[in-house]
Amino acid sequence: MLILSKARYFGPSWVYASLNILFGTWAIYIPTVKHYLEIDKSQLGFALFFLSLGVFSIFPFASGIINKIGVGKATWYGVLLSCAAAMLPLLAPSYISLMAALFLFGASNGFTDISMNTLVTELEKKDGTHFMSASHGFFSLGGVLAGLGSFLIGPLDNPVLHMGLAVALVLGVNLLFFKNYLQEVAAPRESDGFSIKLLKPLLLLGLISFVSMGSEGAIVDWSGLYLKEVSIAPEALWGAGFLGFQVTMTLGRFLGDGISAKIGSLKMLALGALLALLGYALVLSTQTYLAITGFALSGLGFSVMVPEIFRIGGKVKGVDSSKSVAFIAGTGYAGFLCAPPLLGFIAERWSLWTCFSVLLACAVVILGATYGLHRKKRSAR
Repeated sequence: MLILSKARYFGPSWVYASLNILFGTWAIYIPTVKHYLEIDKSQLGFALFFLSLGVFSIFPFASGIINKIGVGKATWYGVLLSCAAAMLPLLAPSYISLMAALFLFGASNGFTDISMNTLVTELEKKDGTHFMSASHGFFSLGGVLAGLGSFLIGPLDNPVLHMGLAVALVLGVNLLFFKNYLQEVAAPRESDGFSIKLLKPLLLLGLISFVSMGSEGAIVDWSGLYLKEVSIAPEALWGAGFLGFQVTMTLGRFLGDGISAKIGSLKMLALGALLALLGYALVLSTQTYLAITGFALSGLGFSVMVPEIFRIGGKVKGVDSSKSVAFIAGTGYAGFLCAPPLLGFIAERWSLWTCFSVLLACAVVILGATYGLHRKKRSAR
C-alpha cells in the first residue's frame, strides 16, 4: 500500500488516525464523566453541544490561518492542540469547566480536520497520486484502536492516565513523521474572485457532504434499534448492522483510491450512491439478514463519498483548497449532527421504517447531485 511504503504519505494519514484515537478514548469515558460530575442526561447533552460548537466556531477562520502559516505547520500545530485539549474534559472539576473543555477540544479537532484534509488534497495534486480515501480509512482505524483501548478501562481504573497513554501514542508516532510534511504549503491559485458561478459546484459538494455524513450518523445511531424493533432480530444480532457498516466503511476507504484513480471521482460518487441505494432497499425489506447485509452495503457506498468530495473540492478552479475543505467539512458536520435527531422525530411521529425510507430518498439526492456535477464538468470543457 502506498501509505505504508512512503513516510511522506504515512505521516498525514496517521493524523487522521490520531483524531479518532483521541475522540474515541474520550467517548469511552462519557458515562464516567456524567457520574463523576453528577449531571443528568439533558445536562450531558447540552455539554456535548459545546463540542460541536467548538468544531463549527473554527471553520470561518481555519482557511485563513492555514494559508498564512502553511498547511504542513497548521496540521502539526493542530495535532499538538488536539493532544493538549483531549486531556481537558477528563480533568474538568465542574460542569461549567466541562463545557469549556469540550469547546476547546471541538475547536482543536475541527482545525486539525480541515488542515489534514487540505494537506492530503495538496499532496495528491503535487504528486499526482491518490491516498485521500485510504487516509480516511486510517481515521476509521483510529476508532478501532480506541475501541481496543476500552479493554484498559478495568486494569487502569484511571481515565486521565488512559487518555495520557492515548496522547503518548498519538504524539510518539507523529513525532517520527511530522517533518515529512511540515514545510508543505498550498499551491497558489489563480482567482478572479469568489463568484456565484464558483460557489455552485461547492454547493453541490456541500449537499453531498451534508446528506452522506448525515446518513452515516443515522445508521450509527439507529441501525441497532431498527434490527431490534423492525426486523425483530435476536439480541445477539442487534449490533450486527453497525458492525457490518463499520467493517465495510473501513475496507472501502482502503480500497477506494485505486478504483478512483481508474474510473474518476464522479463515477466513484455515483457508484457509492448506487451501493447505498441497494443497501437501503435491503434494509427496508425488514428481513434480519437482508437488513444486516444492507447496512454493510451502505457502509461500502458511503465509505468513498467524503474522501471523493474533498478530492473534487480541492480542485475547484479559483477557490483555495483550504476554503473548499472548510466549506465541505462544515456542511458535512452539520449533517452528521442534525440527521440523527431529525430522524428521531420522524421515528417518533411515524416509524423507523419511514426513517430509512427517507434515507433512501437522500441517496437518490446524492445521485442527482453527482449528475449535476457531471453536467457542470461537461459544460466547462
